[in-house]
Amino acid sequence: MHLIEGVIKHEHCTTMSNGESNGAKTEKEPVMEMEESEPQDKPEVANGDNEEDNNPVEEDENGVENDDEEDGSVDEDDEEETNAENLLREAEAKAIADATASANASYTPSTVLLSNPSPSALIESVDGISISEYNQSPSLFTAHSVPIALRATLDVPIVITNGGSVVEYTVESENYDINFGIKAEREDETTVVNTLTRVDSHLESITGKFLVGTVPCALIFTFDNEYSWFREKKVTYCITVTPPSIENINAGRIKRAESALAVVVEEKTGAETRLERASSKRGGLAEEVERLEKELEEKKKTLDVIEKEEEWLKARVELRGEQERLLKKRLTDGWDDAPEVKD
Repeated sequence: MHLIEGVIKHEHCTTMSNGESNGAKTEKEPVMEMEESEPQDKPEVANGDNEEDNNPVEEDENGVENDDEEDGSVDEDDEEETNAENLLREAEAKAIADATASANASYTPSTVLLSNPSPSALIESVDGISISEYNQSPSLFTAHSVPIALRATLDVPIVITNGGSVVEYTVESENYDINFGIKAEREDETTVVNTLTRVDSHLESITGKFLVGTVPCALIFTFDNEYSWFREKKVTYCITVTPPSIENINAGRIKRAESALAVVVEEKTGAETRLERASSKRGGLAEEVERLEKELEEKKKTLDVIEKEEEWLKARVELRGEQERLLKKRLTDGWDDAPEVKD
């Protein structure tokens, strides 16, 4: 298993190519014109009869077939097969646990969570689903002989909300091939799990398994018949979503909590440093504002004195102006009460 943008893939099907992620929204592939070198739809080819086994059967002296060695060989084969299956299951369980741990260890709180004024938003993201209300039963999505018209596409969306869920699928088509692909859509990106590829699902079942790491996401299973101008296709699919075990959930909580704690401590340290600088700057500015306020009060008092002096001086100038006019008039015209001088 390996991680592809939050989707850990475990592919058993050799007819499907592994998907690649570019972190951008994918667009639907252009319609392909029919090629002369290859038939448009690959019909199902019947297999020839198997050749019979002509090896002679070993008999004992009385002409009776000797099955002891064969029975012992069968038992050994069954035991080896069982051991191999157990080893495969153990390896798969370990791969799922390791992949889940890797996905949870890469958990980083989003900017939205870190900017939320409530502490519960981040904690709920770390806690994930409630174990007391958790249902470990797999979810099954299946349909039989679903028709896909010529030049048409069928999308089957499945929303995954539990990180660490294992998705298994089996796809078959009747008589003809089909384009098949899987992508995982999230808020800000689309991850290609399996590139949309023309597969011979009419000859053998297309199977696969992968682990979903980053949630929530919508898995889109696409069945594309746009390349076919003449034939309707019928597909059968069975998709099983197995939620993570409680052990993996608890391990994921620990990993997410450790990752979130590292981010929170780093953010807190940076915020404390900025707070210290801001507090120091605030203290200096407060002192300067206080000094300026005192200076302003002094200037207001001075302004009040000057305004009063200005009013007094205006009245004095007006008074002296009137006195000046009256004196000049007397010196020029004389006094009104003085007797008239005769020549």
